[in-house]
Amino acid sequence: MAAVLQRQQELWKKYSELREPAVKEQLIIEYADLVKFVAGRLSIYFGSNVEYDDLVGYGVFGLIDAIDKFDLNKKVKFETYASLRIRGAIIDAIREQDWAPRSLRKKGKDLEKAYSELENHLGHSATDQEVADKLGITVSELNKLLHEVNMSQMVSLDDYLEQNYETSFDPLSMDRDTSQPEQRIEVIELKETLSDVINKLPEKERTVVTLYYYEELTLKEISMIMKVSESRISQLHTKAILRMKGKLDRLKSAIL
Repeated sequence: MAAVLQRQQELWKKYSELREPAVKEQLIIEYADLVKFVAGRLSIYFGSNVEYDDLVGYGVFGLIDAIDKFDLNKKVKFETYASLRIRGAIIDAIREQDWAPRSLRKKGKDLEKAYSELENHLGHSATDQEVADKLGITVSELNKLLHEVNMSQMVSLDDYLEQNYETSFDPLSMDRDTSQPEQRIEVIELKETLSDVINKLPEKERTVVTLYYYEELTLKEISMIMKVSESRISQLHTKAILRMKGKLDRLKSAIL
């Protein structure tokens, strides 16, 4: 590990001084596994619809951009900075293909509303049959819709929390230090809320959420652990996020 860090530091020093293409190429090779990791994580949204190799290809552009723009003087790990750039590059490339028409986005909103209303009324996690009945479709059609919506929304739990809660921390990190008392209280309260919401998910969905967000495993790794197809894992993830968004929205509305 020490040898790897030393090699990376030497490459960064050379590149910052000379900006030579050959050194840049070495840096790209050095961090290629980071692209593969981010692509593997994002593949939970696409299943078999987008090839993993294509996601890696899109991510490489993000890595190159990160190398060009990274400031060694800032106290930020390159891996942290590059992961955001790689993720952004992959998402931008997919969105540019215009695979999510407005009608599909509306179906996603309708599906989210159905889960929220049903579970609020029933007081428990709605079954596939209950959701299908509310929407007036078959369970088979619901499964197809869940698969399509997963791609159209492409919103993860951490994205949702960042967009909807005034937090400047990673809400899924259990060891993030917070110096401000108000922020510390906010962290504790959100962790408790998340824990409660996650614990109320159906078992398989809870497992997917835990493995994906807390253990940071890829779609392929989760599929191997749970011994089901990658498309099934994507579907379970979609249902979990729809349920959690509905519950968190209701809790937020109650507070406000």
